[in-house]
Amino acid sequence: MSRTPPFLLAVLWQLSTSLYAGDAIPNSINAGAEAAAPNAAAQSVRNIRVGMEAKTIREAIKMAQPGDTIHLEPIVYHDYAGFYGKKGELGKPITLDGHGATLEGSDPIDLEKWSELEPGLFANDELLPRLDEAIISRWFFIWNGKMNRMGRTSKGKKAPFKKPRELQPGEWTFVVDTERSKTPAKQLFGTFYLKLIPGQKLADANIAAPMRSGGVQMGGNNAHLIIKNITATHPYNDGFNIHGDCRDVVFENIRAIECGDDGIGAHESAEYRVDGLVSIGNSTGITDTVAAHTSYKNVFIADCQAYDLFFLNNGRYRVENAVVWSTAEHPLSVSAGGNEHVELDLKNVFIRRANKPEPALVQKTATLRAAQITLENMEMTIQGLVSFDNCVINGRMLPEGATATGADKKTLIEQLVPAAYQSQFQNP
Repeated sequence: MSRTPPFLLAVLWQLSTSLYAGDAIPNSINAGAEAAAPNAAAQSVRNIRVGMEAKTIREAIKMAQPGDTIHLEPIVYHDYAGFYGKKGELGKPITLDGHGATLEGSDPIDLEKWSELEPGLFANDELLPRLDEAIISRWFFIWNGKMNRMGRTSKGKKAPFKKPRELQPGEWTFVVDTERSKTPAKQLFGTFYLKLIPGQKLADANIAAPMRSGGVQMGGNNAHLIIKNITATHPYNDGFNIHGDCRDVVFENIRAIECGDDGIGAHESAEYRVDGLVSIGNSTGITDTVAAHTSYKNVFIADCQAYDLFFLNNGRYRVENAVVWSTAEHPLSVSAGGNEHVELDLKNVFIRRANKPEPALVQKTATLRAAQITLENMEMTIQGLVSFDNCVINGRMLPEGATATGADKKTLIEQLVPAAYQSQFQNP
């Protein structure tokens, strides 16, 4: 059973009912092939249903050949989907269709591994088989369905860990064992602590911990893949973590909810496009880096911690038709080092800053091409190259001297904003 909070479940339910209505899983392994064409080549295309033709998601991905479709059920899987050197063919992609499935990254804590040191204070020094600074910086617990980061996020502010006996009920901390954490592999050893109300049983506290690093992950060389109609939630790293080199990879109607780091993140030389992304409650909404080439269309981002939109290094990126409810430390950053050059195209994007104003940043050696953009309650700090076409930045029309209308806010809000967030966009 998922421990997603009721508020986020309402968001997911609204999305699922609108996106997946009538989206049935084929009853026959060759149903899709037989309906498509009677020839032998078409009949060789398979529908692989997890739980039937394959026991697990991993087994289904391993089985899949060019043209095959892997089908999940619209349920919660305590599992992830890993693509490592997986390739379809041009015109015959391998497809993973979630049909509204959720890949849950957390599990209920193992009560046998926690010891009570004093009333209400529990400790565990073997929560994961391996820890490092990257994991600890992203860590959280889920307490009665609510994500608790203890004021820490990987790309943003990190409150210092409390001492165990400073904890209040409902809080956690981690203490490094400095004697054991001196290996060349930079592995960390230490102890996690949980504080409950004195007298409360650990079994009654309803606590879960992120046991998987991602929802959908890619590594190595991948090509000709489609991943669609799937939600990733509560991994300690990214919801959709894309590493290595990939070509002709498409994501459709995906959601990343309350992930330890990025909702979705491209690394190295990854190339993919996304049509339909919801990224809520993550450390960052989107982070793309190194030399990736990505394209996003029809995007909603809300309630992130460090960055809403973060594009950097030598990549080429594009975002079109997007709404951002910005509560992160940084709403938009286009960043590059001295020998790097990053480029970002924004088209028909509406960002409403929800709390204190914070500028969008375009650093030196970065290029931003903005068309039909509206930024509310935020300015821009421009150190690189920026071009404006029909943009409204905090009420100011750009380019200077032109009449601008900015993003098509009405249509974007109607089409992209979930019902749970509609009230945030009612006022002009």
